[in-house]
Amino acid sequence: MLEQYLTVAREGVHETEITRSRFICALAPAATEREAQEFVARIRKEHPTATHNCYAYVVGADASVQKASDDGEPGGTAGVPMLQMLLRRDVRYVAAVVTRYYGGVKLGAGGLIRAYGGVVGEALDALGTVTRRRYRLATVTVDHQRAGKLQNELRATGRTVRDVRYGDAVRIEIGLPEADVDAFRGWLADATAGTATCELGGEAYGEA
Repeated sequence: MLEQYLTVAREGVHETEITRSRFICALAPAATEREAQEFVARIRKEHPTATHNCYAYVVGADASVQKASDDGEPGGTAGVPMLQMLLRRDVRYVAAVVTRYYGGVKLGAGGLIRAYGGVVGEALDALGTVTRRRYRLATVTVDHQRAGKLQNELRATGRTVRDVRYGDAVRIEIGLPEADVDAFRGWLADATAGTATCELGGEAYGEA
């Protein structure tokens, strides 16, 4: 697994006009290919009279799923430059739809490539990106008496609390950088007078 990747900070829209054609880029985080496809379908539904609704999406920290569509534009002039811009920016788990309303002036192949790729880059700049870093999941089990204070101390030291479950004891799921695991075990023993346990689980990504 990669140590980290970038994704778009939030869903949003950026619009620009090029030679009287309107180019509207909608971006959204997409955790799965199905989410990406549903986003594309939603944007197309919002712009039923548009000349083109071209799209590109990248799913997987290693960009294992990549799709692009020119939606009637000349082959390779829309979806591919959009996809290339996402990959060039190292953005993952993201879907982009560029809606074009034709303004009466042809842009030519080179102009279309610059327009579609460019508006995706502008949208990424406008909406911003966040870094998601690889974490080792760990479950800390602690008694009810110490749980509240421990949660506060975990957050105060910058550790990511992902979930808290209450039962006979309190189980706190956290995310730890792999390099921090041994130091965390020592910190936990000191913070709880050796009464808490820490069980390691799988891996996931979270905001850095």
